[in-house]
Amino acid sequence: EQAIAGNIIVRQRGTRYHPGKNVGIGTDHTLFALVDGRVQYETKTKTFVHVVA
Repeated sequence: EQAIAGNIIVRQRGTRYHPGKNVGIGTDHTLFALVDGRVQYETKTKTFVHVVA
C-alpha cells in the first residue's frame, strides 16, 4: 500500500513489527513512514516494515 510521510503504518503494543528503512518508531511502538513511498514487509527472524520510495 502507499504511504505518505507521517502516515501511521502499524499501531502496536510491543514490537511485533520492527522498523526498517524509512520507518520511524514512536514511544508507544507505533510505526510511521518517514518518506513517501510503498510499504513493504520483510520476514527473516523478525518482521521488518520498510517504506520504499
